[in-house]
Amino acid sequence: MLTPSDCTKPVSVGHPSATLPSEASVALPSATVIVPTYREAESLPELLRRVERVRAQHALDLSLLIVDDHSGDGAGELVDRFAKPWATLVDRRGERSLSHAVVDGIRLAQGDAIVIMDGDGSHPSERIPDLLRALSEGQRAALGSRYVAGGSTDVDWGFGRWLNSRIATWLARQLTRVRDPMAGFFAMWRRDVPEHLDPIGYKIVLELIVRSGLDDVAEIPIHFAKRQHGASKLGLREQLAYLRHLRRLYAHRLVPRTAMPVVRRPLNSDADVAAR
Repeated sequence: MLTPSDCTKPVSVGHPSATLPSEASVALPSATVIVPTYREAESLPELLRRVERVRAQHALDLSLLIVDDHSGDGAGELVDRFAKPWATLVDRRGERSLSHAVVDGIRLAQGDAIVIMDGDGSHPSERIPDLLRALSEGQRAALGSRYVAGGSTDVDWGFGRWLNSRIATWLARQLTRVRDPMAGFFAMWRRDVPEHLDPIGYKIVLELIVRSGLDDVAEIPIHFAKRQHGASKLGLREQLAYLRHLRRLYAHRLVPRTAMPVVRRPLNSDADVAAR
């Protein structure tokens, strides 16, 4: 796994001539880290420990919001036992959807920025300060990328998943110039989140980039690790949903926005929200 000292200079998409201040001169914004989960209870202890360590090491005003799709796997009890005021779990009822779980999390978020990351350990929590630093340095958004200099994937990730990721990225090439819109590790200013979001499937980051009109996205190199617990939720259904999502986003780009009213999906009224 990479350490902060291994991280190369982030790639700025949209404003390549921008200069970056030194790390010590930049105050990092407050943020909510949104983690959508479904049957990831085994991975949560490590996530909680790593986020706690990052908060302490960097003196961050950082809260963690786990939005769980009613897994019934003990995730809520686990966060209860962790008993930190900055860690919250939402037991989300109704249709299970990673993207809609993130949208619901955004509605509950506090602070100046949001960070979106997976709960399976594939995204390095240690990179959160780098994403937030890019925002403080003038970027509208920052993305943890496998496909810029210094980025990598686990050697056991598998050729099939690598190929699937590359094809998905190629299909989105006319929607964004970022090199790894599929990674899912992302930060942006909360004020820039669009009022209307209409995601399908699991690529919420692509939804945010396109509908927010984000041309200024810093790509921070990360190591994308193999999950240690549970199984990937990526299957044929999710891949077909991605194609439908792409169609919708391309239509959004091609058709005047006034002709495409979109209503944000409301937060489920019976969600059990509790501070842990």
